[in-house]
Amino acid sequence: MLRRIARLFVIKTRFEAYLIIFALALGAMTRGVHYTLEYPGVGGYLLWAATAGAVFLGGAKILDAIRYEQAAKAAEETESAQ
Repeated sequence: MLRRIARLFVIKTRFEAYLIIFALALGAMTRGVHYTLEYPGVGGYLLWAATAGAVFLGGAKILDAIRYEQAAKAAEETESAQ
């Protein structure tokens, strides 16, 4: 039963990854707006850019991990088929 629940928290497809990245981006941009209000001027905009950059880096890592896992699974299937 625990395994079935744990499967809910595993990103299996690129579509799921894009949904998660979108949610991260929404949160980061909201936080960036708060930074620009809290720290007016260049400092706030630099913090806002940092939050956006974090989403770009995290999103790229998530998509790379999905591609790696799918390639490893395909290699395992072809190895077991032989």
